Amino acid sequence: MQKHFYGIDFGTTNSVLSIFDREKSEIVKTISIPSILYFPINQNSDTNISSLTGDEAVHAYIKEGMKGRFMKSIKQVLPIANFHETRIGNQQYNAADLVSLILSKLKMEADEFIGYTCYSAVLGRPVFFDDGDLLKDNLAQARLLQAAEKSGFTNVRFQFEPISAALSYEKTISLKEKVLVADLGGGTTDFTFINLDPLKSGKVDRREDILATGGIYIGGDSFDSSFMWTKGTPHFGRGVKYESMPGKMSDLPTSFFQNICSWKEMNFFNSPKARNSLSQYFTYTRKNELLKNLLTLIDNNLGFTIFQSIEKTKIELSKKNVSTFLFSKLDIQIKEEIQLEEYNTIIDTDVVSIQKYLDKFLEINNIQISDIDSLFLTGGTSMVGAIQTLFKQKFPQIPIHSGDNFLSVAQGLALSEYLFKEKSA
Repeated sequence: MQKHFYGIDFGTTNSVLSIFDREKSEIVKTISIPSILYFPINQNSDTNISSLTGDEAVHAYIKEGMKGRFMKSIKQVLPIANFHETRIGNQQYNAADLVSLILSKLKMEADEFIGYTCYSAVLGRPVFFDDGDLLKDNLAQARLLQAAEKSGFTNVRFQFEPISAALSYEKTISLKEKVLVADLGGGTTDFTFINLDPLKSGKVDRREDILATGGIYIGGDSFDSSFMWTKGTPHFGRGVKYESMPGKMSDLPTSFFQNICSWKEMNFFNSPKARNSLSQYFTYTRKNELLKNLLTLIDNNLGFTIFQSIEKTKIELSKKNVSTFLFSKLDIQIKEEIQLEEYNTIIDTDVVSIQKYLDKFLEINNIQISDIDSLFLTGGTSMVGAIQTLFKQKFPQIPIHSGDNFLSVAQGLALSEYLFKEKSA
């Protein structure tokens, strides 16, 4: 048995790897990178296509004028059955190929640190990749396993992400607790109700301590999409009318604006047919300046930068009552003050969906509020003010804890050595 194994949290926004040293029984290093890929433009079609990962991908993409192929939120394609592959240059990439590029980057850095090639990893996964659809769920995990194998792992286990967060939290307590764990990430919100006991830390089999698990396919990306729809799309032509026939004005197709609210749909405009259609509507609107902004956004690959601005606004509003939605690129100029109350209204539908799922989760698992000793919130989306308010109002008498919102899951995965022992027993 190798001295080390890795806990890997492949996330929608960031991916994290923690290295566990079996001899020391501790995590010796944690590595984190953005879950981003960039394929530079103008590569030689006769050679293998090169790519950059994480921060290197972001810096190169911006430096090269936001050309080439830029990919974000790749985790969200894992359960999509009709996503078979995408062509980049002279090569085809399926979902596992794309994910493996990120896992390989993490593995390479970790292997360099420990000084040899590690083959064992515990990979995190959401409770549901796609709102309880079993076929999609199985497909997503199979693709994630394939990606791990492509990256060089031969001994792989899976663990639910909120359970991993719970094991990380367990290291900080001194008494037994029944804990409701909420893991709020970029793509999903997952819940686990679990018995934690510091005396059981490292126990081979923890299944009896896991009282309930569940999840919903809503996360921080959903908030960003809602914000883009409400505050972004009016700057790109939503609400503009075009002349559908002489003397008759009609609304522009809603799909144009839906497709700039999601990274999964942004590539809709890549096809010549879609781009030509947009140009025709631009003419029919008598070359409206707002629709021209949409053309500029698409033609110059500005999707990433505008979502960076949206993310910045969201983060500021988790700390302050007012922020400025600011975006200034080429001819597109957006400067709009956003009050916290307005932002909460924008994301209210998503927050209510999370609340309704939480209520259902407690009900179907017969969990009374009095059964819960403490709450543990993790994931970047847990810092959003409306989410904090949801839990404080729902559980006013229960203490709320949080660890490192971006590292807790990977560290908990690295504390899941029992998964290897269990299979070999």
